[in-house]
Amino acid sequence: MRSYRLCILCPIVAAALALAFAFFRPPPAEAQATPAAGKPVSFMEHVAPILKENCYACHDAKKRKGKLDMTTFERFMKGGERGEDITPGKPEESALLSFIKGEDEPRMPPKEIAGLLPKEKVTVIERWIKEGAKYDGPTPQADLVAELRKRWTPPMPPATYPRSSIVRALAFTPDNQHLVIGGHHELLVWDFNAGKLVKRLRTRAERANAMLFLPDGKSLVVAGGRPGQEGDVRIYNLDAPNPKKEGDVFLLDGVDEKAGVLVRELVQTDDEIFCLALSPDGKLLAAGGCDRLVRIWNLSQDYKLEQSIENHADWVLGVAFAADNKHLLTCSRDKTAKVWDLATKESVLTFPDHQNPVYAVAVKPDGKIGVSGGEDAQLRFWNAVGEGKQVRAVGGHGKAIWRVLYHPTKPIVATCSSDMTVRLWNPDNGQAIKTLSGHSDWVYALALSPNGELLASGTWNGEVRVWKVADGAVVKAFNASPGMQTAGK
Repeated sequence: MRSYRLCILCPIVAAALALAFAFFRPPPAEAQATPAAGKPVSFMEHVAPILKENCYACHDAKKRKGKLDMTTFERFMKGGERGEDITPGKPEESALLSFIKGEDEPRMPPKEIAGLLPKEKVTVIERWIKEGAKYDGPTPQADLVAELRKRWTPPMPPATYPRSSIVRALAFTPDNQHLVIGGHHELLVWDFNAGKLVKRLRTRAERANAMLFLPDGKSLVVAGGRPGQEGDVRIYNLDAPNPKKEGDVFLLDGVDEKAGVLVRELVQTDDEIFCLALSPDGKLLAAGGCDRLVRIWNLSQDYKLEQSIENHADWVLGVAFAADNKHLLTCSRDKTAKVWDLATKESVLTFPDHQNPVYAVAVKPDGKIGVSGGEDAQLRFWNAVGEGKQVRAVGGHGKAIWRVLYHPTKPIVATCSSDMTVRLWNPDNGQAIKTLSGHSDWVYALALSPNGELLASGTWNGEVRVWKVADGAVVKAFNASPGMQTAGK
């Protein structure tokens, strides 16, 4: 089984995804440093990364297993329900050391999480305690997750990819001539008609999960992050001046703030942001992710954060504005879709019929009908006003539905699925219009061109296809991963 972390429903899925990315990802930069010979152990450089990677699953500020919170130095040294676990200068008297060595109970980390630490990591912590358990960070009350994130430097994207990168998000440029596609720590801009890669924009985020252009036609909003490490929403200028060039490809740096490519960072979180939506009037931007929050910014007021909505019990995986600009549809891993009243700041209805994680939500242009898809492989239409009753459920996809798009001017709903197909539906009667076949792997991403004539889809194995909405004909098919281009029709 494969999925793209939206569906971490079992260890098998998570393990499969980790293996899929092993060829790309070096160990986290925070965790690579080891004490140099003759130099003392640094808490921030050597010890804190070990704690973050191995201990925070049980001992963060929320879970506090055994009443132990390791997310600040002050709380870490205070210990948990047994009191102080570290005696500076005396590792033999430090209970923490006996736990991580497996000499006493509770063994840390427990077997069901990851098992005991490698000996070299235990040695680092033991040395640090023996050297006095000194702190070399900012204030002892500082959030260690945030501090480690500040110290992390994203890698340079590989010139050529050793294997294909999963396509989780893509978007047509406003002129309908190019596709922006999420890569590995970068955005890839393709002239899809010519089958040529024309720009590469380096990003801090390891992967892009959602993207859209703002009304000005040049600003691209991207939501993404690093799994379990950080999430972000950032705005980029794809037409920033003075780009470097390598062969026929322009290179843009969206990491260095001085390069003029990164326009603005709207938020940075402790885990990924999955979804974005722009209100029909172009004034509001919404984003949702792992922290269960939906954030809404007012673009007309210098991106003021107007609301932070906590209306779901699990990750927020989809957002969509209704036509009145006053209601927001959301969906979640908590198995529901909901409608939020932006004016009253209240939840007005919940649609629970999927009874499985809901990965995508959209709304009819008139704002009256919501449509959602998810793990149950059913496309469900429901009243987005009133009591939220289901209008119809439509089968056809054999596996999970990952994206749902309402065509802005035509009676068409587009979906993509793990069954390796893209499908077009008539939303008025639920009838299938066309099945677009040809992908050889799970289809995770969909995008409509601004003129409504083209539909693009992206897959687990990096393939992108561009289709004509009118007849389903393939305009172009190619692998978007640099070095693996197999452009063709």
